[in-house]
Amino acid sequence: MIAIELQGRKALITGGDSGLGAATAKSLAQAGADVAITYRYESKAAEQVATVVQSFGVKAYAFRLDNISQKEDVDALFRQVDQELGGLDILVNNAGTDGPRALCADSDVAAWRQVVEIDLFGPYYCAREAVARMGRQGRGVIVNTSSVHEFIPWAGYSAYTSAKAALSMFSKTLAQEVAAQGIRVLAIAPGAVKTPINANVWQDPKGLADLDGKIPMGRVGEPDEIGHAIAFLCSDLASYITGITVPVDGGMLLYPDFRQGG
Repeated sequence: MIAIELQGRKALITGGDSGLGAATAKSLAQAGADVAITYRYESKAAEQVATVVQSFGVKAYAFRLDNISQKEDVDALFRQVDQELGGLDILVNNAGTDGPRALCADSDVAAWRQVVEIDLFGPYYCAREAVARMGRQGRGVIVNTSSVHEFIPWAGYSAYTSAKAALSMFSKTLAQEVAAQGIRVLAIAPGAVKTPINANVWQDPKGLADLDGKIPMGRVGEPDEIGHAIAFLCSDLASYITGITVPVDGGMLLYPDFRQGG
């Protein structure tokens, strides 16, 4: 049987205190990686995730990251990574936000800018620091969490869709730049997944039914399904994969309304 093996690897997951980040931390730990997560407000939640990580016999760390959109805060985070982890093999840029819903003409400029700074500049700042460290050791994997909305427009969320589309091209370009250094860069595009950020939809029967209807597999995804996919992409089983966005969406990008023809 082929198993995902990450023993001896050191991973950093931004926004790892809940949702997809917490599920990813669990999956990487199950595969044998030591895991560091960042949090902004919920230190208790981060401690709970760290406890789960440790239950798999690996090391766990929780670092506070006040603002991922500020280079100075990211620099401080990576100083902690150097001190506590002593190296970095895997970076999962998971922290992000969709921002308040507003049509473009009605949107607040500051709010629009904040989404882009968190969802695009944050991964850029982190990837920049990670590449410097991974390049010295001649290996590493960076996974940027995108969304099906890098492909599918989403009215009222133009900042989010724009940032995710840009993150995809950033991932491709960075992959091209660093491949010769033994570093792989990928993006993963989750579809509808049961996380706290969209609980108001999937906990409502009507909202869930509407969401399920948009997915050919007929169900919303589970966070662990994203975590397992990321663990695979970070492993040597995916050693020849780089520079692409991998959708994990139950077929949402297949446009299920066209099942009966156009």
